[in-house]
Amino acid sequence: VFVLTHHAREPRKLEGGNTFTFVTDGIESALDQARRAAGGKDVSLAGGAKAAQQYLAAGLVDEMEIHLVPTLLGGGERLLERIGDDLHGLELVRTVAAPNVTHLKFARR
Repeated sequence: VFVLTHHAREPRKLEGGNTFTFVTDGIESALDQARRAAGGKDVSLAGGAKAAQQYLAAGLVDEMEIHLVPTLLGGGERLLERIGDDLHGLELVRTVAAPNVTHLKFARR
């Protein structure tokens, strides 16, 4: 697991074998490290809107799945706030509506 952060820390190995590596030198470095560790398998990004916005703006996202759940109260950062209408080469390829959630899948054109 590669964690984007502004604070340098030593890697932390957990019981069961997972290691958290803290990356301070940018999104490209974190992605490169994750790709090497994955050995040719897919790499997933999980996190907040700011990290997703950076990867989208850099054109580093091949697929994106959003599970849209309406909220009556509360708030949070808008995923596409700084991106606008340009999804940097991604287009909507699937929509699945279910009770209380809509699943959206975007893929590179």
